[in-house]
Amino acid sequence: MDSGSVRGIDRRRLFRWGGLAAAGVVAAGVPLVNGGIGNADSAPTDPSEHDRIPPDTRRGGSYDRYVAQLAAEGKFSGVVLLSHRGRTVLSRSYGMADKERGIRNHVGTAFTLSSAGKPFKAVALLQLAQQGKLTLTDTVGRHLTGFANDIAERVTIHHMLTGTSGMNTPEEDIRRVFQSREEVHEYWERWARQSKLVGIPGLPNAFHAGAETVIPALIVEAVTGKTYWDYVEENIFRRCGMTGSAFYTRPQWLTDEHIAHPYMTLVDGSQVDAVRNLDKGSPYPYILGRNPGRAFIDEPGDGGFATAPDLVRFARALGDGTLLDRPWADVLTAAKIPLGSASFGTYGPSAEIVGGQWAIQRAGGNPGVCANWSIYPDTGWVGVILANCDDVPLVDMIAREMQAVTGASPGGGSGG
Repeated sequence: MDSGSVRGIDRRRLFRWGGLAAAGVVAAGVPLVNGGIGNADSAPTDPSEHDRIPPDTRRGGSYDRYVAQLAAEGKFSGVVLLSHRGRTVLSRSYGMADKERGIRNHVGTAFTLSSAGKPFKAVALLQLAQQGKLTLTDTVGRHLTGFANDIAERVTIHHMLTGTSGMNTPEEDIRRVFQSREEVHEYWERWARQSKLVGIPGLPNAFHAGAETVIPALIVEAVTGKTYWDYVEENIFRRCGMTGSAFYTRPQWLTDEHIAHPYMTLVDGSQVDAVRNLDKGSPYPYILGRNPGRAFIDEPGDGGFATAPDLVRFARALGDGTLLDRPWADVLTAAKIPLGSASFGTYGPSAEIVGGQWAIQRAGGNPGVCANWSIYPDTGWVGVILANCDDVPLVDMIAREMQAVTGASPGGGSGG
């Protein structure tokens, strides 16, 4: 496996849970102390160690030099950010957000998140559970109609959030160019209702269950009476102060100067602005033929746009009670599905034990799109990687970030 290229790994596994769990880049296992995101200020270890700023995280440190080299070699265009207890330690921007208009990437640039935005739906559902408006054991049929009887009666919210629903869904129409929010919503709702139960709910499986993204979002809508996009913008983005983040539409993508355009590599090696070339698609396996610009707005339960500082705000809001009461924040990130000797699936991110501490992560990718956010709750660190080009060595970048923050050697463990 080539750990220096996202194309060199199984993208389905990497982006299903995010982070490095699926790639086997974890440190040696340590006892599972708690499964939640926690609060670094109350951690029972030496505070002076938690407040230390490792030299590799600073400007001019090894991580900074590594990213600069990638950018110089044309392998990275975007933003990286490292924050400790809410204070920015390292922030770097490279490349162009919009080459046609000569707009450079900067710390306030919003990038499309792809699967790195999937945890927003889990937060939304946990907010509703905290309010007593649903339970995680609710079945699909308790809130929605039009699904096969076995799905309606047996598949629960918990199953879908853990990727253990046992459902299989048809491949989506990747060549369709959507023209409105209503068209997007109607298509994905109808697509999700074509799901079939082919496995046993509650057991890990390898089925294509894209409806595990859409159906929970439809439940949010059924309970709140709002579209998923509006609910998340109002109850997550605005509550966190994520002023540069939203579910932007394609017209906004084309005109708003603070949104990065995805630069997609074609079969001949040339790069094109995906959102301005909807007739072109990616030649890479797994994302073959795809073009993120064809979506008018991201499907319910997925995606969204965010800036790097906004993702730090989101991470901080998970730990300080802004989004969820502490017990419910713990429910979000508690280890649920073993992915390796020291890595676990949760309700959206992955959770890994690295260098004796937790790393909570979520990655996303699409043609011209690469994103990852990492939370190190035991020591108060947050790392963000956002890119708008292909061929970004995301696995290696996450490993280098981990090494800078935790001091653990990449690949030093026995994850699977």
